[in-house]
Formats: sequence, C-alpha cells, structure tokens
Amino acid sequence: MNIQLDQISDVEALIKINLEEADYQPKVEAKLKEYSKKAQIKGFRPGKVPKTLIQKMYGESILVDEVNQMVSHQVMDYIKEKEIQILGEPLPNVEKVKDLDWKNTKEFEFEYNIGIAQDFDLKVDKKVKVDTFTIKVDQELIDDTVSNIKKQFGESTNPEESEEGDSLYGTVLSKEEGEEGYGGEIDIADVATRSRKKFIGVKSGDVLEFDPTTAIKDIEKRAQLVGEDNKETKGKIKYEVKNINRVAPAELNQDLFDKTFGKDLVKSEEEFLEKIKSTLAENYEKETDGYTDLKIKDKFVETVKIDLPDDFLKRWLEKSNDKLTNEEIEKDYPLYTNDLKWSMIKNKIAKDNEIKAEHEEVTEEAKNMIRAQFGSMGMSEQMEGQIDQFAQNYLQGEEGQNYMKLHEKVFNDKVTAFIKENITIKSKEVTLEEYKKKA
Repeated sequence: MNIQLDQISDVEALIKINLEEADYQPKVEAKLKEYSKKAQIKGFRPGKVPKTLIQKMYGESILVDEVNQMVSHQVMDYIKEKEIQILGEPLPNVEKVKDLDWKNTKEFEFEYNIGIAQDFDLKVDKKVKVDTFTIKVDQELIDDTVSNIKKQFGESTNPEESEEGDSLYGTVLSKEEGEEGYGGEIDIADVATRSRKKFIGVKSGDVLEFDPTTAIKDIEKRAQLVGEDNKETKGKIKYEVKNINRVAPAELNQDLFDKTFGKDLVKSEEEFLEKIKSTLAENYEKETDGYTDLKIKDKFVETVKIDLPDDFLKRWLEKSNDKLTNEEIEKDYPLYTNDLKWSMIKNKIAKDNEIKAEHEEVTEEAKNMIRAQFGSMGMSEQMEGQIDQFAQNYLQGEEGQNYMKLHEKVFNDKVTAFIKENITIKSKEVTLEEYKKKA
C-alpha cells in the first residue's frame, strides 16, 4: 500500500492511495469464510456452502465493501498520523472509480480531496477595540414597567365604547367583501398619535379603515395584525371591531408585590421599585452582553486573516446536504464561513491559553440551569438536596446530546470571558429606545 499527499494549494490537497492485492485480499478471504459459515442456501447444510459458490454469489460485493472500508480508514489514519487539520470531510474522486472493473482489477488507485486549516496570526490584547452599549434604567423605563405590571394584573372589562388606553380585538377584512382575513388585538397606545383619534369612540361592529404602515409603527405588532408577508405593504385595510378590552390597573399593594415577585419577597413600595430596577438592569445586561458578544465575533472575523479552501468547502456543502442548491450555497456561504472562522478563532484562543470546559463546570452549569427554571420561587430544600441527581439525569438525556450542548456553552463562555478581560471594550450608555434603533 502506498499513500501520498499532493499539495494543490496552501489550503487544499489530494491524498492518493494505491492498493495492491496483498493489501486487501486477506480481509476479503476472511469475509468469504464468514459468509460460508453463516450462509443458508438450499441444497447445502449450514456452514458447508462451498467457497467457490460464495465467491460467485457475493465475491464482488465483498471486495467492494472491504476495499472501500479499508481506504476510508487509511485516509483518516493518515490525516491523524500527519496531524493535518482538515476542514469539512475528505471528498472522494468518484469519477476516478465509477467505471472500475472490480472483477478483473487487482490494483486500485483512489483519490480524496481535503481542505486544510492553515495556521493564522491572532492577538488578543488591549489594541483590539470593540464598541457596545449599556441600557440606562431611567425613571421613565421604571414607570412604564410598573404601569405594564399593574395592567397585567388588573381587572379586565369590555366596555361598549373605546377610550384612550383601551385595546381593540377584531379581524382584517380581505378584498372580498365580508371575508375575514388576518386580525388580532390593537392596543390604542401603540397607534401613532396622529392616527389615534380614529380608534377612540368606536364600538363592536364598527369597521375602521386605515393604513397599518402609518398607523402602527412597531413592525412586529403590525406583522401580528396583518401577517408577516404584509407588514411592509402600504395601503388602507378594513378592520372590523369585534370587542373592546379595558383593564383597570391593579392597586400598588402587597397582593401585586406577591403576584409579581413571589410571596413576601417584597414588602413595601420602595422595595418593589428597587426590585424592578435591579431586575430590569439584570435583564438588559444579558441583552447587551449578547450584543457585545456579536460585536466581538464580528471584530475578530473581520480583522483576523484566515485563508479558506472556498471551492472545496462549497463542493463539500453540496455533497453533505443534497437538499441545498448551488444558489442557496452561494447565498449562505458568507454566513457559513463567518461561523467557521469564528470557531477556528475560538479554538486557537483556547489552545494558546489552555482554556478547557471541565466536567465539573458542565455539571455545575446543568445545576444552575435547573435552578433557573424555578425562577424567583426558588427550589425547595428537599429538591435542592436532589440537585446532583437532577443534573446527572439531564446530562445523560438525549443520548448525551444535552451534555455536549452544555459542554459547548461552558467552553464558549470561558473563551468569551477571556477575550473580554483582555481586549478594550468601550460601552456607551443609551436609553432602551436608542438601543432598539442602534443595535
């Protein structure tokens, strides 16, 4: 057997394997004997089928299977032995072997294309600068949150005529007269000020005519009303009011404190407002942390020079997923390569700085995840005593996939934390509305 590596470029190569009969014949003979012992053919006792008959019936298929299996193993063993960092999977040259005469050929030659991950320069220091945001928890945001909580736990009524602060429930009439289309709830507070007058003083059965693109500025709420495909479509629609909903805000008292945060966890209005402020700060910190992580990824992917075997990777994507068209591959290829480069960058940072996700850290992450599912109510003392068992049950679930997902999360978190500690992150404080526009 002879294996050689022919370099096509810095990032692509060809592995050539030459097999002689002495390389594969012992395995073929062993498989033929195994078939002879197990074959059940009419006219022959079990285990007494002549080898010549087995050869005639199964010889070619056994040869094909054993040679292909041997070649596949040899390719992967060669890559491992030579410590070649590959991208994707080796691609066999099917054209070279599609017309092989398996019955009469004694020596075989196979070729596999491989994509190679080249080493690259990478610095993680204070010279790397990333701009991000923090959301200011101001009094207006706190007041809006309190108002929403009071409304959420308030008493609902259905008045005959709408007023400021009410919401309407109805359906969008299609162009066919009287036929119902999309629809849902319209909160009058979400309607643009100049269009709001039309939504006040209406009754059940009234039909409102308006342009959603000018009346409802929030694109997500507009999509809920007219459908995702119509959210950008200009022009008037007809909306038939079915019901009017009004909520009398809940009183700011112990009952509301308990419904919001749990029994007796907050015992005064001052504590309630402080808890809202800290909760908002915590939630928006998670939001901006995610944004910062994306900015870090973009920064490194844009600035770190990594050569990729583009032609090879596109062929590999096509072969590994027959549902993808060439047009889809071309369209999504930049996104794929960005993710691939980021994965390579993270792995290099981890290797250079000996960052690993330890088993104990994965287990602790599982425990924290389980605790978080109970939210502000917390776990009982008895359940906390069983947290180790809960964690193990989860990590062993889905045939080990749960463990691998959390392992990846812990690894990513540790690499990201290392990056944040060593680069320069400049954070600008903005309001929530400013963040929505900028992020």
